[in-house]
Amino acid sequence: MKKYSSVFFAFFLANLLVSCLIKPKVDKIEPVNLLISNEDQLTQIIIYDVFTPPVASRIYVYSSIAAYEAIRHSNNSPSIAEKLNGFDKMPLPDKRKKYDYNLAATEAFFKVARNVKVFSVDSLNAYEKLVYDNFKANLDNSTYAASVAFGDTIAAVILKRAKTDGYFISRGKAKYLGSNEPGKWRPTPPDYLDGVEWCWNTMKPMVLDSASQFAPVRPPKFDTKPGSQFHNLVKEVYDINKNLSPEQKLVAKYWDDNPFVIEHSGHMMFGNKKITPGGHWMGIASQIIQQEKADPVKAAQTFALTSIALYDGFISCWDEKYRSSYIRPVTVIKEIIDKDWMPLLQTPPFPEYTSGHSTITAAAATVLTKLYRDNLVFEDSSDYKYIGLKRKFNSLSAAADECSMSRVYGGIHYTISVNTGAQMGKQVGGLVIKKLL
Repeated sequence: MKKYSSVFFAFFLANLLVSCLIKPKVDKIEPVNLLISNEDQLTQIIIYDVFTPPVASRIYVYSSIAAYEAIRHSNNSPSIAEKLNGFDKMPLPDKRKKYDYNLAATEAFFKVARNVKVFSVDSLNAYEKLVYDNFKANLDNSTYAASVAFGDTIAAVILKRAKTDGYFISRGKAKYLGSNEPGKWRPTPPDYLDGVEWCWNTMKPMVLDSASQFAPVRPPKFDTKPGSQFHNLVKEVYDINKNLSPEQKLVAKYWDDNPFVIEHSGHMMFGNKKITPGGHWMGIASQIIQQEKADPVKAAQTFALTSIALYDGFISCWDEKYRSSYIRPVTVIKEIIDKDWMPLLQTPPFPEYTSGHSTITAAAATVLTKLYRDNLVFEDSSDYKYIGLKRKFNSLSAAADECSMSRVYGGIHYTISVNTGAQMGKQVGGLVIKKLL
């Protein structure tokens, strides 16, 4: 039997098995725990199926918006989807019927997740059966049927938008192999993979007017002459990485969030799957929801707005990545400084400027800070079950700043790229707040 990461549902399964023997009424699933567990289950599937970080953000955003659009009716909160680009008017519940909006939200969430890109349906089927059996044990037939049907109508509107967002067209694009032109990105060691999601800027944004709305200044001119701005940036990465403290190494590995690191051992190669950077911040959102005791609608809103910030953050960042197509530190350092040098972290397969981690984490932290408060102290354990590490932060912005700098410690970004990416992310997060809050 599959081992579920959610402690809540591990206990729920045990209680359910006992209830089959003694026939008591099954305890109803607590709504916020259910929302968190649903997101966690989606994260596990994203890890298992190895989606790229931008694609993962697309799965999170449509699924999370769908859940919110259903559960918001429990207290008549306003629609989020109707304020976004390209969504039709959302369906309303029939006042003549009785609904369980937690069930409707779960139905909408997984109906969307299954249809935007999720492959591991066997594990999803097993998880959903546990959840739906619990609802059946606690609801009359008419309420159960009406709730599922309402979730389906919301999912249909969400999926209609997803079908026209540019994703399926992007799957047919040619590979991006970079350029041998000086200063331009080309595939990096050890595996020299082609550029990932090079046309992600053609995706339809949620709140951005266009992918280039927050286009940053151009990166420094490529110039390997000692003393030039570019050479100083390269030398800075090299010097930092040659003298990393144990704490800096820990920070780099903690925030790596590379969904598929290819490990080499002699002639053997194997892949190490991990959480995506967006998944890490959806996990942080879960912890804030629990810590701050958010109600179900606030919890669903938190997931929806965080995922919107992540999704548009990737579009904004990827627009610049493939416009400037900037060369990675590992390529330059091996050519002009130290041919045997390798970064602490494996360089991801796409151009350098700007930093994706810096952009999307700043966007998410900006939104979460607005939803909750400044200087929110929390312990992040999002990655604990994957890498066995936790870290405590004095604010969400402090976590985002550390994540941003971790890319320099890892040897895969220049400082100007993480700083500029963080500024872009704050602009994206600010726009989410302006348009939706």
